[in-house]
Amino acid sequence: MSAINGKKIAIVGAGPGGLTLARLLQQSGAQASVYERDQSRSARVQGSALDLHEHSGLAALEAAGLMEAFWANHRPDLDNLRLTDANGTVLHDHPRRVSGPGQRPEIERGPLRDLLLDSLQPGTVHWDCKLESSEVHGEQVSLRFANGQTSVADIAIGSDGANSRLRELVTPIRPQYVGVSLVEGLVPAAKHAIPELWDLLQGSALIALGGERTIGMGTKPDGSVLLYAGLKTDDPAVRQSLEEASGSDERVRWFQANFKGWSGLWEPLFREAVSMIWRPLFVCPADQHWAPKPNVTLIGDAAHVMPPYAGEGVNMAMLDALVLSKFLLSQDTPGHAIAAYETEMFSRMRSMTEDTMVNTEMFYAPDACERVVALFRSFGGEEAAVPPAGEA
Repeated sequence: MSAINGKKIAIVGAGPGGLTLARLLQQSGAQASVYERDQSRSARVQGSALDLHEHSGLAALEAAGLMEAFWANHRPDLDNLRLTDANGTVLHDHPRRVSGPGQRPEIERGPLRDLLLDSLQPGTVHWDCKLESSEVHGEQVSLRFANGQTSVADIAIGSDGANSRLRELVTPIRPQYVGVSLVEGLVPAAKHAIPELWDLLQGSALIALGGERTIGMGTKPDGSVLLYAGLKTDDPAVRQSLEEASGSDERVRWFQANFKGWSGLWEPLFREAVSMIWRPLFVCPADQHWAPKPNVTLIGDAAHVMPPYAGEGVNMAMLDALVLSKFLLSQDTPGHAIAAYETEMFSRMRSMTEDTMVNTEMFYAPDACERVVALFRSFGGEEAAVPPAGEA
């Protein structure tokens, strides 16, 4: 008898990790429900394209029986990453491996989410359910949502991101700000709005480096360009001035003030973007550990958030889902399954977190151009870590 036989499972968060877990569990007859804060599946524009890796994201989709749907929705055109300096001078063009051993084919977040949602039983996802509080009562977990709804589950799994509300049931350890923040924006009709940058981008992805700053750009199928501008800062006034910028001219002045030494080539990104959102980056300690709980655990960013500079975020979330589902189906109690999963997860994520922080320092170092180009060239035709835009 498996650990989930007759158990009601609540998954908090309808990102790729939570949806993958729900699909894997439902395939084996489990009662899995997903609670998502978004009001509907179309409530938010999804972010950058994702490259799924052979032994993690793709392995999870294979186990979920969704590879045909994946290949029908992947983006074969995203076959190159361009590195430039702050003046737009091309430093290196890096080919992506999109087929064969070690493949990392790309897919947009929206289509990935849709194919996972479409694979679930009707009514699996409960929308407009932002978790407000949770409590353990013996062998059950009670969940209370901001809309007034409540739910009781035998097993609760947090897939609710870096600001997970379920995490407080598991550990007092909190993610810490790494000293780097991203400004995310979207430029519609980019070929006409930012023609010079569109030509530089060449329809794929680009990262510019210099002065402890980065700018990432990635094309979307509708002809828009997703922007991620990264900077090292601990000054709250930098965020405040961006959020108070009331128009395109003020956003350009913010760029000029905070990206000193950067070419005016990049100014149209800030002038033409329809919105800009401040996203501070967080990390959980590489050596984090907690005693396993018998009926609550975490996957993805809720368990081990880190900056995107190892290119592994969604892949680790989907691998978490695959590993946890296997233990839940093979162990005799939920507690044994959770303990086995967390042992594997802690071991796997320790070195990845350490490597990510080394990469984060490198991308924002004074000599980032030289170091990052050398890193990518060392991979030759193989794939290297790809931060925004092109985040994995």
